Amino acid sequence: MSGVVGYVPGAYDMFHIGHLNILRRARRECDRLIAGVVTDEVLERVKGRPPIVPLAERLAIVGSMACVDEVVTDVSSDKVVMWRELGFDVLFKGDDWKGTEKGDRLEADLGAVGVRVVYFPYTVHTSSTALRRMIAGT
Repeated sequence: MSGVVGYVPGAYDMFHIGHLNILRRARRECDRLIAGVVTDEVLERVKGRPPIVPLAERLAIVGSMACVDEVVTDVSSDKVVMWRELGFDVLFKGDDWKGTEKGDRLEADLGAVGVRVVYFPYTVHTSSTALRRMIAGT
């Protein structure tokens, strides 16, 4: 297959407009879009808490999006692991990662294998973290 393959990893917990925005924007920037839904175990390790919505349901939701060509289970916080499996050309992230230590590391690691990292504006007014706070009443 020719063309640019894009990859958008994410938790996609409590699917909201920010998730939809990044998927739609990423779709416009590539010929084939793969969405990686991060496992419950990786999310708990990285964020210190499990997701609200179980993995199977998050996969079904993201996989139903017309802008997504393929949905996969993302099994590692190291995106080079997923690149080895999928062979994508560009990885899309929210710009809340840009200029951070983890964003710089992501760019360096993926840049070493020829993958570009493209940032899109983070949807500040709606996030899974904000939704969790609202639900908890804090």
